[in-house]
Amino acid sequence: MGSFAVIRKEGINLQTNPIPPRQSRRSRRKHRIWLWVLLILAFVGAAVAGAMFASSSLLDKSADDIVEDGLLTAKDKSTIMIMGVDEREDDVGRSDTLMVATIDPKKDQAALMSIPRDTRVKIKGHGWDKINAAYAYGSAKGGTEGGEKLTQRTVEDFLGVNMDHYVVINIQAFQKIIDAIGGIDIEVEKRMYYEDPWDDDGGLIIDLKPGMQHMDGKTAVTYVRYRDEEGDIGRIKRQQKFMKACMDKVTSPAIIPKLPSVIKEVMSSVKTDLSFRQMLEFAGTLKEAQKNGLKTEMVPGKPLYIDGVSYWIPDLRKLRTTLAETLGIQLNASERALLDRAEHEYETSIPANATSAPATKTPSSKSSTQKNTQSPGKSQASTSGKSHSTSSTESHNSSQAQESKSPSSSVSQSAAPAAPTKNSSNTGKTQ
Repeated sequence: MGSFAVIRKEGINLQTNPIPPRQSRRSRRKHRIWLWVLLILAFVGAAVAGAMFASSSLLDKSADDIVEDGLLTAKDKSTIMIMGVDEREDDVGRSDTLMVATIDPKKDQAALMSIPRDTRVKIKGHGWDKINAAYAYGSAKGGTEGGEKLTQRTVEDFLGVNMDHYVVINIQAFQKIIDAIGGIDIEVEKRMYYEDPWDDDGGLIIDLKPGMQHMDGKTAVTYVRYRDEEGDIGRIKRQQKFMKACMDKVTSPAIIPKLPSVIKEVMSSVKTDLSFRQMLEFAGTLKEAQKNGLKTEMVPGKPLYIDGVSYWIPDLRKLRTTLAETLGIQLNASERALLDRAEHEYETSIPANATSAPATKTPSSKSSTQKNTQSPGKSQASTSGKSHSTSSTESHNSSQAQESKSPSSSVSQSAAPAAPTKNSSNTGKTQ
């Protein structure tokens, strides 16, 4: 039937299923090239995705994070300002606790630097004052957000280090979080008793006995706020001790069933610019850092009295060089010159009449029962942001502990009658 005959073999019609023509050599070469391109793109995509997954989001910098000139910034570490705020009705509030966490997510290392609330610093637009006055000044103008921003700016200018992120927590949120993790077991180092009938909307009583105790949120607040003859320094030691106890609890196997409620409570109670993923990485790094030895430090310095008010005077050079080492930054000539100028400005700002102990005065019969006559609801931050000790005849240590009868010794608060001055055996403070 000729070459065009229909050939049937094993039920296959070869004419209706013709053999495709053989591709040219050039066409086959093009297909191979595109195949290699696709393979390379897939490999690069996988590598990039893997790198993104392996990298820490804590190191991400937001677009609006503008670093001021002269501030140190580490590329492979993250700095987080942690601020505990005491907010009340008819009161702009105050920053009760200030810490700076330096996180190295690659090495699973972390350091916590505590800043005493009595630290004397320069607050932009308000001159030299205690660092916890920054929150009150900022809040008086721009509400809580203004307080947070001015506090962060003050902390950055003081430390000479850019803050990448912030975490703000108030007392009520602190209590809820401690309750969510099931409380904290901590060794109370000594008898702690203090009462203030004018504090905390109905009175405050701290009554802790020595020994191991299980604390719920409300009790934990009284422990970390108690202030004794060591003043703010002793309180910071207790806060750091409590922080380590919290880390032990959070990293224990018993916390696993409670994690969903804990995370929910933290995210709803804390104000922060950290994303959910960053919060998890922050907690994870702190957990690993706890195993590697979580470093806890305090701003180095000494106490000093200026016009009868107690301040913590930092060793600025030691502070900033220590922070630079923690951040892994080698100071260059320009940065060292900037440190020299900052140190000189600070030293020359201290008045010549500053003393290591309060000036003594003739005892007055009214000194222990004197009332605060300022109108209720007005902020002291709008005047001087400072409060003098209730009795200038007490010793240096007792005077520090008795500096004010409210939880803030230096900054705005609702005016209330001052509690009677306690004797030396009952000088505990919650400030």
